[in-house]
Amino acid sequence: MLPSTSGCSLNLRRPNQRMRLIVTTLLGTVFGFILGVSSPTLSLSKVNLPSRFFPVIDLTYLEDKYPGLSTQALLNVWSSLKGHKYALKLNNTKIYAPKNPRGAETLPPGIINPESDLYLRRLWGLPNDDLLVKPRYLVTFTVGYDQKDNIDAAAKKLSENFTILLFHYDGRTSEWDEFEWSKRAIHVSVHKQTKWWYAKRFLHPDIIAPYDYIFIWDEDLGVENFDFKKYIKLVKKHGLEISQPGLAPNSALTWEMTRMRNDKEVHKKTEERPGWCSDPHLPPCAAFVEIMAPVFSRDAWRCVWHMIQNDLVHGWGLDFALRKCVQPAHEKIGVVDAQWVVHQSVPSLGNQGLTENGKAPWEGVRLRCRNEWTIFQNRLNDAEIVYYKSLGIEPPNSTTS
Repeated sequence: MLPSTSGCSLNLRRPNQRMRLIVTTLLGTVFGFILGVSSPTLSLSKVNLPSRFFPVIDLTYLEDKYPGLSTQALLNVWSSLKGHKYALKLNNTKIYAPKNPRGAETLPPGIINPESDLYLRRLWGLPNDDLLVKPRYLVTFTVGYDQKDNIDAAAKKLSENFTILLFHYDGRTSEWDEFEWSKRAIHVSVHKQTKWWYAKRFLHPDIIAPYDYIFIWDEDLGVENFDFKKYIKLVKKHGLEISQPGLAPNSALTWEMTRMRNDKEVHKKTEERPGWCSDPHLPPCAAFVEIMAPVFSRDAWRCVWHMIQNDLVHGWGLDFALRKCVQPAHEKIGVVDAQWVVHQSVPSLGNQGLTENGKAPWEGVRLRCRNEWTIFQNRLNDAEIVYYKSLGIEPPNSTTS
């Protein structure tokens, strides 16, 4: 038998194989280097990679969002975005969380952020470092530029613990930059709208949730004898959920309830004109403040906002219904006498009306106010009747008075 030569021939071929492997590796390295230099932004979306490598990220989206990045940089972006360990495991699992807010059921509950705020943010740095102070109180004024002196006087009394929000009904906003505080305020401008129109659209309870108290004030209030911090202390001391400052004796008064008293810090009831109060715990003798300068706690405002009608912009009649939002209303609604203002009764918003049939602009505005009061009363009364009847309960004779 001849000796086998297979082992000898195998040993003879090994040097050639090694040389071939070395040359192939060198050529591949050089080719890869040349390709990398000549094509630094190679399209990942055109690379034929198995789908299991990219289960949740759209590569075309990454390229559009981060144009000009190299292939490796895009891979780094993807790596940072894929983040959570379940991204590879649950890419085909659909989320449905019925307890989420309506419309957000397909989001994981942990990402839901149902509330917002009016805090101003920087365009740089870390989000957690944006706010040195988080204001606890919101002060809003519905303003025209002609009343700038009143607003300037009030704003200068506010500390950094207050957010200032101006609603401009005359369209003049840039002129307010003459005041340094105005550059830190929030400005919303829509021609010829009332504060309740603004409040319904921009003061949703979930937007202003961080604030303990919300001032929704007219522009014609003199604050020479008013201190915002002291006012809040008195509101807390007396447990007021809805309040207003007392009106000085020389103010324009409509109701006795709002008149300032010299012998009290706060009053919650009054003697109105004979026959006006069948129940001493009901408006306008108790559980009552006017809509010119109300202050609401966070919880009270959440209720009041829902009661404001979208199309009834003047708010007439609302002050008689505020008691629906706090219980017992005759204890939690009151007037702060120790901090008082002067109601100047400037008919600025009335002049924003339109002259029709020979009537002055303010006459049309005033007629709309009265009509809205009637409409609001009827709506509230009808809604309560429907509610009581749905429970099989006989409705009271009048639920709005």
